[in-house]
Amino acid sequence: MLSQVIFFTILMGFLITALLSPIFIPFLRRLKFGQSIREEGPKSHQKKKGTPTMGGIVFLISIVVTTLVMTGKLLEPSVKTYLLLLVTIGFGVLGFLDDFIKVVLKRNLGLTSKQKLLGQIIISVIFYIILRGSHISTDISIPFVHTSLDLGWFYLIMIIFWLVGFSNAVNLTDGLDGLVSGTAAIAFGAMAILAWHQSQYDVAVFSVAVAGALLGFLVFNANPAKVFMGDTGSLALGGALATVAILTKLELLLIIIGFVFVMETLSVILQVISFKTTGKRIFKMSPLHHHFELVGWSEWRVVVTFWAVGLLCAILGIYIEVWL
Repeated sequence: MLSQVIFFTILMGFLITALLSPIFIPFLRRLKFGQSIREEGPKSHQKKKGTPTMGGIVFLISIVVTTLVMTGKLLEPSVKTYLLLLVTIGFGVLGFLDDFIKVVLKRNLGLTSKQKLLGQIIISVIFYIILRGSHISTDISIPFVHTSLDLGWFYLIMIIFWLVGFSNAVNLTDGLDGLVSGTAAIAFGAMAILAWHQSQYDVAVFSVAVAGALLGFLVFNANPAKVFMGDTGSLALGGALATVAILTKLELLLIIIGFVFVMETLSVILQVISFKTTGKRIFKMSPLHHHFELVGWSEWRVVVTFWAVGLLCAILGIYIEVWL
């Protein structure tokens, strides 16, 4: 019964996204919700200008519908289910506002960094309040040693850091056709396996719903992309991934499973530090995927390589938690 629910969850998530996208993409075109491309970016990206963005709306609809329907088939939706949807929708709305300002109001930078950070912190604090009201512990699991550490009041700081950090990390990674769709689907697949291993079936169903929705989106987002997810999708995915890790007490293991996102973020941080302190750049361009483009890799080669790295890290994360 449980395995059937998982199968139908990933299938439902895939089909809703795959069937809605051909309807939604022309709608975005008619509204002229086209992507603007940075002048300083790789020249090959200029041909993508005008490609419909904000496609994350499609797979967010799929995630919410699939999660509620399939969780209801398995068990009553729990507090964890609603927490997952709260963060996913909350960060998605924040990303939508950012996209709307950039695309519709023609303000190229969208929300200011302070506005975006404030929104992320508010959602994180609401999440923490509900979490603690549900008597979920403030422990985190330490990989390799199979022990846990109670963070006490510092748990709030960690939650804010994880939700803000990973939502921005996934957002930074979203720079090539299909890159985030593939790597995030892999990461959510791994987290689904670990949630299932913990008998957290509500979290597993949500994670599988996300993976299925992303695979459906990848049909239209793979190179050459017919639609981009925009901040609407990437911020929501990063927040959701961090939330799954928090609810399964695998916050630190997410560093390994989500290593591609961590690597992309570190490349930006190191680039900024290096340029401000020495005037020199470590990479030809950051985030890291652009560096590989500028050294001559094709976009498809970069994406497939990053998918492969993401898959290996996901397998490593599962091995560490389940068998080590």
